[in-house]
Amino acid sequence: MRRERVPGAMSQWQPWRWVLHDVLGHDLTPHAQHFGSAPRCLRHTDDEQLWLHPGFKVELFRDDAEGYYLNATTPAPCWFVLWRMEEEPAISDQVMAVPTMVSLSYHDAGRWLDAQENVDQIAAPEEVVAWMAAFAEEHWVAEVKRRRRPDSFKPLQDRFGNPAAVSTSKLRGGGPGSGNGGTHGE
Repeated sequence: MRRERVPGAMSQWQPWRWVLHDVLGHDLTPHAQHFGSAPRCLRHTDDEQLWLHPGFKVELFRDDAEGYYLNATTPAPCWFVLWRMEEEPAISDQVMAVPTMVSLSYHDAGRWLDAQENVDQIAAPEEVVAWMAAFAEEHWVAEVKRRRRPDSFKPLQDRFGNPAAVSTSKLRGGGPGSGNGGTHGE
């Protein structure tokens, strides 16, 4: 995660903002041995801080194969990262953005956004996209679209929600009072 200074007039309301910088380590098997397990600051300047948050495991699940398919077939496949502002500063003297989940699924990202979480995305490397696409191709079965039958047990309504009726009898001559001939008391 990167903490960067907000430039210009907007800085009077918010001097700093957090953004997703990158997702690393996807090709390293001994992840904890390489990165450790605690967050650490990689770079600190007057205008920027770059923090590494190791230890995330990304798994693909068969029941979310469509979400991976949607990501893999988009023009820009990406990682989705859900992050939150921590309540109590644990490492530094300031509140910081902490990633909580990492996914490759469009469905996960959609659920997180529906819950009004902070979700950022960043391009996924080709080898990760190939892995995700192969998994989606193997496990995703497109749902067959079926015609929806009308609910025959529900009462009919017109487009305004008022009760409606359907009649199979045909009115001839326009009905009473239409002036279409006939004698009325002559």
